[in-house]
Amino acid sequence: MANSNLPRRIIKETQRLLSEPAPGISASPSEENMRYFNVMILGPTQSPYEGGVFKLELFLPEEYPMAAPKVRFLTKIYHPNIDKLGRICLDILKDKWSPALQIRTVLLSIQALLSAPNPDDPLSENIAKHWKSNEAEAVETGVFLITAKEWTRLYASGV
Repeated sequence: MANSNLPRRIIKETQRLLSEPAPGISASPSEENMRYFNVMILGPTQSPYEGGVFKLELFLPEEYPMAAPKVRFLTKIYHPNIDKLGRICLDILKDKWSPALQIRTVLLSIQALLSAPNPDDPLSENIAKHWKSNEAEAVETGVFLITAKEWTRLYASGV
């Protein structure tokens, strides 16, 4: 990690991500650009994403940590807070960002979003409707669960 142009904070955060990875998450910087990270998040247990391996990209803008990282899913996923381009609707990536937050916090929050979708703040209205039509049923046996599991099998297996 010999990039002297990087702020000390990014170097420290990257070292911690590599030496103390969060369970179910791996993030490694690109050799060409230490502000660009290749991320893998395992689908949380007891979620429709269980067994899936989801690829994401994370980019730290020049303004980081005053500005939030840019993160998106590269693996197709059926989720009310993630659109077909992989963009994520998560408050800490937008108006709730704080310089006190770190890359690790962002990735853990995305992992938590897989366990607990927020259909009240969707990027995909149709998926949110499937979830909200009958939330208990959606989680247990409904269209949301069936479709999310199927997409996980199709797009996030054997990455």
